[in-house]
Amino acid sequence: MEERTIQITVKLFGHFRRGRFKESVCGYPEGTTVKGALDSLQITDISSGIILVNGKAAIIEVVLHDGDTLTLFPLVSGG
Repeated sequence: MEERTIQITVKLFGHFRRGRFKESVCGYPEGTTVKGALDSLQITDISSGIILVNGKAAIIEVVLHDGDTLTLFPLVSGG
């Protein structure tokens, strides 16, 4: 049986872009979670960031669907 692939637009901001990209359409197996996408991008420090799926706050357990947009923002500190 052939595994289905979904296409997700991934947008990265701040230090999440280092050595990666600003925006890219990435293919993942159907049923991939936000954590699976982060793992494939070798992003392990998401605890210091904000995750959005289709513009809404999300957690790493959210299952992604074909056409979704995953956006990652680092937290900003300073004063």
